[in-house]
Amino acid sequence: MWLLAILAGGLCVATGALPWHDALATTQRVGPILGFLAAITVVAELADAAAVFDVAAVGAARVARRRTPLLFALIVVLGAVTTIVLSLDTTAVLLTPVVLALADRLELPAEPFAMTTVWLANTASLLLPVSNLTNLLAVDQLHLSAVGFAARMWLPALVAIAATTVTITLAYRRELGGRFAEPRPVEIADPLLLRIAAGVCLGVIPLFVLDVPVWAVATGGAAILVAAFAVRRRKALRFGLLPWRLVLLVEGLFLVIATLGIHGLDTALAHLAGTSSSDLGVLRTAATSAVASNVVNNLPSYLALERVADGDPGRLLGLLLGTNLGPLITLWGSLATLLWRERCRARGLDISAGRFARLGLLGVPPMLLASWAALNVLR
Repeated sequence: MWLLAILAGGLCVATGALPWHDALATTQRVGPILGFLAAITVVAELADAAAVFDVAAVGAARVARRRTPLLFALIVVLGAVTTIVLSLDTTAVLLTPVVLALADRLELPAEPFAMTTVWLANTASLLLPVSNLTNLLAVDQLHLSAVGFAARMWLPALVAIAATTVTITLAYRRELGGRFAEPRPVEIADPLLLRIAAGVCLGVIPLFVLDVPVWAVATGGAAILVAAFAVRRRKALRFGLLPWRLVLLVEGLFLVIATLGIHGLDTALAHLAGTSSSDLGVLRTAATSAVASNVVNNLPSYLALERVADGDPGRLLGLLLGTNLGPLITLWGSLATLLWRERCRARGLDISAGRFARLGLLGVPPMLLASWAALNVLR
């Protein structure tokens, strides 16, 4: 898939279908996103190798006191907070190994906890600009501070988190009941590496909240861990730590969408999304962006529909509802979901596209409608 995407994007540029200046502008805008993606993946891989996630998993199990419903509630809170302050992509990369290690050590089904993580990575990402890269793109258009943005989105965010909790609880009510066994102890090969990796994972939090560029924070964290592993466990450093296939996939998608935008996609999306700023017009924009995100991906879909919204605040917020909450039906709907799938596969869990889509079709439409209603309350 990555090869097809980058070849298609390169063909668009080579044939002149996408002018060089447009291709350069697209790459410049997506560049920081790709830099963040690459660096935070390295952080997650090396933190996992240092046993940070295994230690965190055992800690969570002890707090839950062997009660599975309490453990689920703890993961919901942890997933929501992590997404809000660290961004959805960080949650997908850092929290997914925690919950999978947790399920393995407690001998619990991994799928409910993995699905909770990916849902919250997307649905808890409405509150702050840093919570989602689409939010960061929209803030420039909305001319809102972080506090002003939160004032407009706190209720839709709360509704989305509640809807996620209800959806997962209903879908996995049998697996999330009862009690679990005492967790196995963690074998720590290098306590110093563990402390350094844990410090990096915790240290990025205030920097993200302080609006330091996310790519710079992630790159700094990756550099620290690479240096530490180079000294203490050089064999863990390998080229495969870099998600180069995913980077090429995203770059290719952006180039293709930019090309299609020039050759009629923007016109088609404008027709689908409409031009009304009324409450129903905002809902139409949200629904269109949700569908587009699942067909392509939420980041290029946001950029395409941002041009259609033409700076209208209500429609831009509706666009965020669709691109943040909507892409939970296809496995390629958001960058966070792609990252989550990579982390699941690394831990031996493979959730089929059909199974993923069934839960999304069940939960996304009512959640999107409820969040839209909440947005209207604050307008």
